[in-house]
Amino acid sequence: MSKPVDDAVSTVRTYIEAHRAAFLDDLTEWLRIPSVSAQPDHAADVARSADWLAAKLRDTGFPTCEIWPTAGAPAVFAEWPSEDPDAPTVLVYGHHDVQPAAREDGWDTDPFEPVIRGNRLHARGAADDKGQVFFHTLGVRAHLAATGRTAPAVHLRLLVEGEEESGSPHFRRLVEERAERLAADAVIVSDTGMWSEDTPTVCTGMRGLAECEIELHGPGQDIHSGSFGGAVPNPATAAARLVAALHDEHARVAVPGFYEGVTELTDRERELFAELPFDEERWLRTARSTATHGEAGHTTLERVWARPTAEVNGIGGGYQGPGSKTIIPSSALVKLSFRLVAGQDPDHIEKAVRAWAADQVPAGIRYEITFGPATRPCLTPLDHPALQSVVRAMGRAFEQPIRYTREGGSGPAADLQEVLDAPVLFLGISVPSDGWHAPNEKVELDLLMKGVETAAHLWGDLAENWREAH
Repeated sequence: MSKPVDDAVSTVRTYIEAHRAAFLDDLTEWLRIPSVSAQPDHAADVARSADWLAAKLRDTGFPTCEIWPTAGAPAVFAEWPSEDPDAPTVLVYGHHDVQPAAREDGWDTDPFEPVIRGNRLHARGAADDKGQVFFHTLGVRAHLAATGRTAPAVHLRLLVEGEEESGSPHFRRLVEERAERLAADAVIVSDTGMWSEDTPTVCTGMRGLAECEIELHGPGQDIHSGSFGGAVPNPATAAARLVAALHDEHARVAVPGFYEGVTELTDRERELFAELPFDEERWLRTARSTATHGEAGHTTLERVWARPTAEVNGIGGGYQGPGSKTIIPSSALVKLSFRLVAGQDPDHIEKAVRAWAADQVPAGIRYEITFGPATRPCLTPLDHPALQSVVRAMGRAFEQPIRYTREGGSGPAADLQEVLDAPVLFLGISVPSDGWHAPNEKVELDLLMKGVETAAHLWGDLAENWREAH
């Protein structure tokens, strides 16, 4: 039988404090492994990182720990069944690979020699994502200590991939091939962050992504603009007109059918976004920009979190060297990306963009469109019982109201949602100042311990409230 709430909170904190030093010793040992998936020279280190984590998960108590090979870097799978056969199954996702880092990039110390300064742990991967993966090991042990259980209140599974920082090129196939082992009622993604140290938040969704490259070809070679200019189509001009036609005067994407299926923000969601202490001038400084711009009728946060976008990532063609070269270029190039929100289908977006381009490109210009692999958006409704479990668990850890955000970027979470047909919840404690992908990456140790606390409370809350919801 579970202890009263206040007693459980106290027990969790006492347990965490007693094991904090050993936990940090283990984490710093893992951080010393330079598991940089983007650099082939570190392939052995990524494999060593997977082995290290699997061994540590066994030490934690997970009876099943496996290394799952892929065509690239290995993933780690672990499973700890509940003693209750009717308990829900929860899959925790994270990644053990890290971004490249070197002292000459601007680090104050060796990026793979962790350093604690005050209440901060500095190292590559401290926040993204080893620290946030590893807090689950102490969290589940604190959960057991507070409840008197010998196994988690939920059937707990972990999947920690080794290629997230390289774009997860083999992740979806891995999930599809191992779908039966990964089946879950809910997915917890611990590879995200909070609004700030003073404003704990839970993320409810991420945008998807579709990308394409459009090559435009005119004359068979560069030709004289005096002899032929004004009499044959210019692919560079066609590229400029194509880009100009991408948005209307209200900064809405002008591709017909682009907004089909978009899940609109509810009034409550807009109110929750507005409650966040957003400083637009400070945000602009971070963006190295002097003015906001975007779809009319929406705030800046709504634009980056909950509205679809089209961006020109690159445009070029013709002579770009010093001086002049009076030609009509033979070719031009446009690179576009589309951030997608819940309700949008990447396949539909590709068809819509292809049809739009066919209408825009003039006769005499041959063009080719190439789309890369797409990422689907994911969104969990505010009233979903699993999301509310995350909110309550964070509330017990932080002892203050938990607010809501979304992520403007994209990630592999949507693959888990789509293949496993399970809601995705985000549990992250990192803050913007942690400097993901930047020199001197760090994690705030007090927040890291709050992540441990949240995980300790989450499994019991999910078990109880999932059963009630069903």
